[in-house]
Amino acid sequence: MDPPEKPAGKLRTGFTTGTCATAASVAAVLSIINQKKTESVDVLLPKKSRIKININSCEFEKNKAHCSVIKDAGDDPDVTHGAEIVVDLELTSKPNSIEIDGGEGVGRVTKPGIGLEIGQAAINPTPRKMIMENLTEVGKEILEKNGIKVIISVPKGKELGPKTDNPRIGIVNGISILGTSGIVIPYSTASFAASIRQQLDVVLSMGDDTVVLTTGGRSEDFARKVFDLPDHSFVQFGDFSGYTISQCAKKGIGKAYVGGFIGKFAKMATGVKQTHVKGSKVNMNFLSELAKKCKAEENVIQKIKNANTARNVQEIIEVYKQMRGHSENKIPIEIILFNFDGNVLARYPKQ
Repeated sequence: MDPPEKPAGKLRTGFTTGTCATAASVAAVLSIINQKKTESVDVLLPKKSRIKININSCEFEKNKAHCSVIKDAGDDPDVTHGAEIVVDLELTSKPNSIEIDGGEGVGRVTKPGIGLEIGQAAINPTPRKMIMENLTEVGKEILEKNGIKVIISVPKGKELGPKTDNPRIGIVNGISILGTSGIVIPYSTASFAASIRQQLDVVLSMGDDTVVLTTGGRSEDFARKVFDLPDHSFVQFGDFSGYTISQCAKKGIGKAYVGGFIGKFAKMATGVKQTHVKGSKVNMNFLSELAKKCKAEENVIQKIKNANTARNVQEIIEVYKQMRGHSENKIPIEIILFNFDGNVLARYPKQ
């Protein structure tokens, strides 16, 4: 779950699934009003700027329309990039009423803690507001006599859902319609941090207070063999170790297990909060000092100092001293060090 490495140079921004759904909704209303296909629309974003979005497909009748937009995440490595976001819109007999729901490929909420009711379509509050504001603007005359019903669907949503964090937080059978600004900023860490906070909220909302924090997918797989806990209790923090542990303390998590490999643990142990390979280096002198405190032989200490990578050190040292500073000592933490075969090399403090 590490955020991918950001390439050099200026990157192209994109737009969210929420913006896609909004654009398709606007196109549908305009096609009904004008009784002709809509090729592009201007969407009003949350910060009141506008963006022009091309419409992928547009079919219409007198009182209903079917329009879609292709999600463009710009240069961001978003799994929903290229997905078709479809809106089926129809007029109803309820004046000034706008109804929004999810169809095929839009996930359904099964757990509390994410700000949506259980059973509701996973369409976040900001996209809902965007759709309503834009439809109110372009469909003002229609709404005086009719209501508008919007059904959002994503043909490949069920396939894409498992590639997101949705299953972990209890959103099943599809993706979420997301976006707080309407724009996708390539390689933004804000969405990653928001995902971590959301996962912790789900844990607490489910009445649990124990989490297993891991550096990524591989360490999580190993941790699942050690801890028999619900899916939502496993949180991958990637490079954001300090941030995640501080959020655990802030939100009142009862206990955090931290599982991973020697490389990132070595960085975390020296106080590094952001452990990306370009942002920090494994401190071999620090590891050698740990070995010295553990009364290792001099030749072992020298081997550690001369090691090229943390993986070289892994077979030499099996002890890791954890720092709880990022949590302000508010929650109990236990560290589990795995080797690359999934065996537990050490746990600290020992149980």
